[in-house]
Amino acid sequence: MTKLSAIFKMKCPACWEGPLFVNNKNPFSFNFEMHRKCPNCGEDLVREPGFYFGSMFLSYILSGFFSLFVVGFLILGLKVRWEYALAILGVILVLLYAFTYKFSRSLWIHLFVDRKK
Repeated sequence: MTKLSAIFKMKCPACWEGPLFVNNKNPFSFNFEMHRKCPNCGEDLVREPGFYFGSMFLSYILSGFFSLFVVGFLILGLKVRWEYALAILGVILVLLYAFTYKFSRSLWIHLFVDRKK
């Protein structure tokens, strides 16, 4: 497993095996409960109060670029009217909300915690 696959699979940044979220089977579920410690290696996943505040900015940046790409593709590539393109984007963003939330938290903790051998 690579670091990138550990991020996408939402695994512990220290061992790449334990799940970050209690219900890690479905990344699109709205159960956002995180393990306090990795069930596999015991790594502290709740670093300090406000640690995951930065993941909100990552989520914002990722959603912004994703939105530009989708709307640009719909308008320029498929010649969809801008009103419909925004409506389609809104539906897509609502459907991807849970995944985006969890992915940005996973990416954030992986930026600060190195893998332990």
